[in-house]
Amino acid sequence: MDTKNLTSTNQVSAHGGHSGQFCSHASDSLEAIVDEYAAQHFKWVGITEHMPPVSEEFLYPDEIEAGLTAESIYDRFTEYFSVARALQRRHRDSLRILVGFETECHTGYERFAKDLRSEFDPDYIVGSVHHVRDIPIDGTPEQYAQAAAAAGGIEQLYCEYFDQQLQLLEALKPEVVGHFDLIRIWDSDYHARLMKDPVKDRIRRNLEKIGELGSILDFNLRAFEKGGTEPYVSGPILEMALELGIPCVPGDDSHGVAGVGLHFEKGIEILKQHGCSTDWPLPGN
Repeated sequence: MDTKNLTSTNQVSAHGGHSGQFCSHASDSLEAIVDEYAAQHFKWVGITEHMPPVSEEFLYPDEIEAGLTAESIYDRFTEYFSVARALQRRHRDSLRILVGFETECHTGYERFAKDLRSEFDPDYIVGSVHHVRDIPIDGTPEQYAQAAAAAGGIEQLYCEYFDQQLQLLEALKPEVVGHFDLIRIWDSDYHARLMKDPVKDRIRRNLEKIGELGSILDFNLRAFEKGGTEPYVSGPILEMALELGIPCVPGDDSHGVAGVGLHFEKGIEILKQHGCSTDWPLPGN
């Protein structure tokens, strides 16, 4: 059951609000998406558009097809902050909106993300890894296979992913960690892979760092939309996070009006089954 009719004031999203206005693989205007969060009586929502690419090398196919450049996407990102801040002010009496952005983790990202943070002063950032060896791992199965081959195998791909994630955590100290185990997206054997000692040790190491930073894990419900049977994070990682006292907060990772609040009830049921608190902290608090 999804939650298109759920109106609990406890609905929140720590990672949401990608719009077709500011993201080439999303749909609808940011205003329409925010209005939908308000209509569904969300308590608070984080709007977290993707950071611009460092260079043309990291343009996605849909951006190239749209005739965009690294510079034009940067200009669009500037407009995003202006529009998002205006929506934040407009809805301040009915919906708490946090304006942030989602990182990348490829060559050159660290300095650029820090500069963006300094320039735009977001309320928080979502630290996400979408590349290994500068190859997208959540695009197509073919790209995933290419990244695995470059790493020397799928298990090594997992290890490199979590090593990059640790570097991101140490460099950017994000208030929210996005889709922590996204690396499993195209791996049908991920349950076994996550429990391999070299992988499991890295997962625990990274979770301990997240706990040390006081950051939040994005309990990312968009996994269901991509054919997954459970959110990011998976059950065993959720148990580790719970043991370490790390809060897991729902993120609908909406990419349009239709994605707002989607699968929220399913996610809440999983969290409750694991004994997780639903008294969710705000990022950065």
